[in-house]
Amino acid sequence: MRTDASSTDDDPSDRSSREWCEEALTRLNAGRLEPALEAARRAAGLDPGAEWPQRLLSLVHERLGRDADALPFAERAVRLAPGSWPARLRLAAALRRTPGRRADAEGHGELAQRFAPELPGPEVLLGDLALLRGDHRGAARRYRAALARDPGHPQARVNLGLALLRWERPRPHHDPAWPIDPRETGRARRALEVWSRQARLLVAVATLAVGTCALLLGVGAEARLGGLAVLVVLVPLTVRHARRVAVLSYVPAMFRRDPWLGAGVASAAVAVAAYTAWLLLGAEPDDPVGAGLAGIAVLSWPALAAVRAPAEVWRGRPLRALAALSALSPEAEGAAARAARRNAGVMLWMVLGRTWSVLVAVAAGALVVDPRAAVAAVAVPYPMVRGYLRARHRGDVPLRAATVLVVLAAPACAAGGLLGSAWAWRAGFGALALVVPVFAVRATRAWWRGGPGPWRSSLLMCDLPVGGEPSVALDAEVRRAFSAARGVVLSYGGPLGPRAVGAVASVTSSGELRLIAGAEAWDAVEADPRVAVFAGDPPRLRLWAEVSGVALADAGVLRVTPKQVRVGEFPGRHQRPG
Repeated sequence: MRTDASSTDDDPSDRSSREWCEEALTRLNAGRLEPALEAARRAAGLDPGAEWPQRLLSLVHERLGRDADALPFAERAVRLAPGSWPARLRLAAALRRTPGRRADAEGHGELAQRFAPELPGPEVLLGDLALLRGDHRGAARRYRAALARDPGHPQARVNLGLALLRWERPRPHHDPAWPIDPRETGRARRALEVWSRQARLLVAVATLAVGTCALLLGVGAEARLGGLAVLVVLVPLTVRHARRVAVLSYVPAMFRRDPWLGAGVASAAVAVAAYTAWLLLGAEPDDPVGAGLAGIAVLSWPALAAVRAPAEVWRGRPLRALAALSALSPEAEGAAARAARRNAGVMLWMVLGRTWSVLVAVAAGALVVDPRAAVAAVAVPYPMVRGYLRARHRGDVPLRAATVLVVLAAPACAAGGLLGSAWAWRAGFGALALVVPVFAVRATRAWWRGGPGPWRSSLLMCDLPVGGEPSVALDAEVRRAFSAARGVVLSYGGPLGPRAVGAVASVTSSGELRLIAGAEAWDAVEADPRVAVFAGDPPRLRLWAEVSGVALADAGVLRVTPKQVRVGEFPGRHQRPG
């Protein structure tokens, strides 16, 4: 018995359609996109009824950034082979990048999962769709299901870590189900962000300038009159940015989806309002109301940053995410390995931030309540050290330095509490204080170089190309077996267990089986489309053939797309040794 999943028909030409498909896939994996596109076009030209070339054309266009061109080829592949799970997966991936087609993408992903429940690919794609819409629990469930089928699947490993971290996609303000181009909401978000930054900066600088003139130069009234000029400048600035918001009706929904965007815009509006009230009231420097309004105008951005930083650090489960990444094979290469290394570094900074904040709280609380309670600080760095060793992260010198400082600060604070040593306390708090400039150096370096920084927004989703798998072809031997067989048997899963019925079969030029079967088989296929078709006892042939595949009802027949082909010989005299 032998398994034949990639055999080709005899072709008189120098290179067949399947050979061009294999060449296109080789070029695609090597990153040679334009040559891969040319090979896929040649394959499609030689066999217009085959779905594999159409999938490859869609995949290459997607890799070239031509999402609109990728969709028609993926749709044609599904029309040619509606029971092909790679075709459904390719179409789902193409629809994922099409505005307003998220529900359609999920529908085709679910069909791919029904057609091939034993494979991890459909579960990974469904997990990606759940992750992108913010369903972190559902995404984690899908990724774990994929890993149960293939524990080494790199994309499932990387993206499971993101789901455990409650990661938000780079455009959290945009709902993929909206029937508008993400670039429109992206421009609106950019305009809102820029306006809020400029408005907060203007009123903060103006408040400090007016306050300095009033306190040091004694020209408070004149300075306030000059400060009104800032409000005049804000009017055209606001109008200019408002004109860039072409999707104004979607702005409230954008704020709901991205609360930090809404908080930034709201803080800018509050700062402008506080600055205006401060100027109009003309409060004196020692007036608490004026001081409060000035403080709001100046500190709106630092206060928002102070709230956001711990919220970002304490969201999700970075230690579990690191455990998911650590299970990735050390030999893993390519985009998945790069994303894993980058995400591990960000996760370690998050764990470090949690450890640092807990240590500060424990040490400060011990000083206030009972210094001996500082002994608890010794256990605080343990999860951080364990995560660092598990991640096997290399190359981030500031991260290593900050980790060492936190590890040294814990026993120093404990020694200060137990021994009453002021120098031990100073050493512990000094080490904790040094972590701040180390983090600042790391963040500044990332900002200056334009690289990923030690913050949540630097997390990277793994998005490997899908839908390029070879289709299963029926070679000439299998075609002859089905066309000449005296009997064709269809096997399917019924409510009382597997069933087998007789069927009439034909084979199309593209390798699809067409069956005529009874109504009971149609009902069973509707519930579970996975079937097997057996052809045996062909005249003058001692071979039998079995095609496992996916059956779908269409125009009075069952269309079976092959997933696996097995061919064997019947026992007989020809098998006796000579």
